Amino acid sequence: MFRVSQFIAELLKPPAEPVPATDGPRRLPGPVVIWNLIRRCNLACKHCYTTSADVDFPGELSTAEVFAVMDDLKAFGVPVLILSGGEPLLRRDIFDISRRAKDMGFYVGLSSNGTLIDAGNIDAIADIGYDYVGVSLDGMRETHDRFRRGEGSFDASLRGVRLCRERGIKVGLRFTLTQDNIGDFEPMLGLMEAEGVDKFYLSHLNYGGRGNRNRKDDAVHAMTRRVMDTLFETCLRRLREGRPAEFVTGNNDADGAYLLHWVRRHFPAHEAVIRARLRQWGGNASGINIANIDNLGNVHPDTFWWHYGLGNVRERPFSDIWRDVSDPLMAGLKQRPRPVEGRCAACVHLDLCNGNTRVRAHQVTGNPWAEDPGCYLSDEEIGLHPAPVTPALPAAEPATA
Repeated sequence: MFRVSQFIAELLKPPAEPVPATDGPRRLPGPVVIWNLIRRCNLACKHCYTTSADVDFPGELSTAEVFAVMDDLKAFGVPVLILSGGEPLLRRDIFDISRRAKDMGFYVGLSSNGTLIDAGNIDAIADIGYDYVGVSLDGMRETHDRFRRGEGSFDASLRGVRLCRERGIKVGLRFTLTQDNIGDFEPMLGLMEAEGVDKFYLSHLNYGGRGNRNRKDDAVHAMTRRVMDTLFETCLRRLREGRPAEFVTGNNDADGAYLLHWVRRHFPAHEAVIRARLRQWGGNASGINIANIDNLGNVHPDTFWWHYGLGNVRERPFSDIWRDVSDPLMAGLKQRPRPVEGRCAACVHLDLCNGNTRVRAHQVTGNPWAEDPGCYLSDEEIGLHPAPVTPALPAAEPATA
């Protein structure tokens, strides 16, 4: 996750002391765990990475099994649990799991489509004390309902957002960018302001699950650049107006390098400080500070690697699976620099983005270390300057007597 607001705030209030040099980002004692507790969902979203449906999926972890895994996660130093699905509110024990997680001292987020947050359960949601509730909206009403394949889902989700806000729960909007909904991006920023929402999460389309099958709809690079410019400018404007909000992006770690170029154009005096901060951030953290457990207990490097399992918590503790680098993918993900190839290997920003999102390269080429096809920076921006081709001179005519 790239925390845009933190970097842009530093442009307006630079640090009093120089940013200390580091060898890269700090590794957490244990990773942030995004846990897909259930695969069932009441919607069938176009870009769903879990390919969920409104049916029961057999073999999901029981409450007792979830609790046992939580004990291992806590002992391993995991600081954050993001409870997701499918739609997590469809699990009958979701509040029991959430309450225990809070009691154990985890930061607990709830990742929901928002349609099931209503007057009947908002008291229970508020009583849990979730640190954050994220609600997915893929655009304004018509676009969202088409993406979610559910008429009325926009209104139901927005109702859930409003109920959370009214109860003082930190709530955010999650928006996945594609060519089909790019026209709704700025109206979504306006909706965020109008509704007094705390956080906006821009997710680039990642090639996993249903999102992989629809990658032909991914926003083209020029559109992505325009959206990022708008996001930076919106964040800066709100900071200057004294109305700060939290803006973050995910699933394209080229965002950090692109911010550096934006800073170079608009705040050149701050370029060195921002580059140092970006180096501390360190880019993609899949397999390092980010982990995923699916509904069956399979462990993955992140939520978009569902086609690649590292082990199952029914058979081995998560803590053992996560430390095991006998798996070649995990060995490479934990390596710094990663063994990336192509443009990524030659990129001057490799220490900032850490090779970006490896699952895109894997889905497109079959090679997890190939260059990331989702990188939207130009060859010049990443320091590639092909040598000019010198035309061959015609062969000299032989001397004549």
